[in-house]
Amino acid sequence: MYYEKSKKYDTPDLRSKIMGPNPIKLEEELLLGHQIPDHAVVCDLGSGQGLTSVFLAKEYGFTVYAADLWSDPAENRAFFDAMGVDPHQLIPVKADATALPFEKDFFDAVVSTDSYNYFGRDERYLDDKLLPFVKPGGYLYIAIPGMKHDCHDHLPPELLLSWTPEQLDYIHDVAYWTRIVSCCQGGRSPLRPGDGEQRGGLGRLAGPGQRVRHRRPQGNGGRRRQVFELHRHCTAEEKISKKVALDS
Repeated sequence: MYYEKSKKYDTPDLRSKIMGPNPIKLEEELLLGHQIPDHAVVCDLGSGQGLTSVFLAKEYGFTVYAADLWSDPAENRAFFDAMGVDPHQLIPVKADATALPFEKDFFDAVVSTDSYNYFGRDERYLDDKLLPFVKPGGYLYIAIPGMKHDCHDHLPPELLLSWTPEQLDYIHDVAYWTRIVSCCQGGRSPLRPGDGEQRGGLGRLAGPGQRVRHRRPQGNGGRRRQVFELHRHCTAEEKISKKVALDS
């Protein structure tokens, strides 16, 4: 893949903010063909030092809330100002992903790059902690590191040279995330049956409520990336209005 948008951020100063695989490239690939409306209000969940938040605001025109528990909002604000982003378009927020401080139905979409695996492993997380803040009909776009096959019951000694078992519990395979996301009652996959067949090694529908893409982006050391898209259920009234619009 040619990362047309990401190349603008390939500078020494911005690269110094990257702690692992390039999140800008991951996010650009994640949002290929996205369904988020223009001028949407978006939560960058687990935004870290805000590089992905700047990317969402400048390249896609979203109003972005950069929500992160461990970063300093004042430092992120200084970075956003230095990047020339309107302060009304990009808002840093210190927030715990399990206790978000927003009003219900606040966001058109949530985007989370390389952070969801730290707080989203609870089967009830989506329904109880995240989807209430997403408008009906809104979207979640999530990229996470993963394994080709889980091996947590028999961890190879080679992995334990660099990782602890607790750290490895943040990394799982598609089957694991299929089970977690399939427990969600408030969302559905936007793909029709049959759309999930493997196409060029990029897409497969792994289970109800998610779309998973396997990829090996540049610079990630060959680790597997899992991506899923979740569409929150619309209300009956919204479904009717959409049908009327389509029929007219």
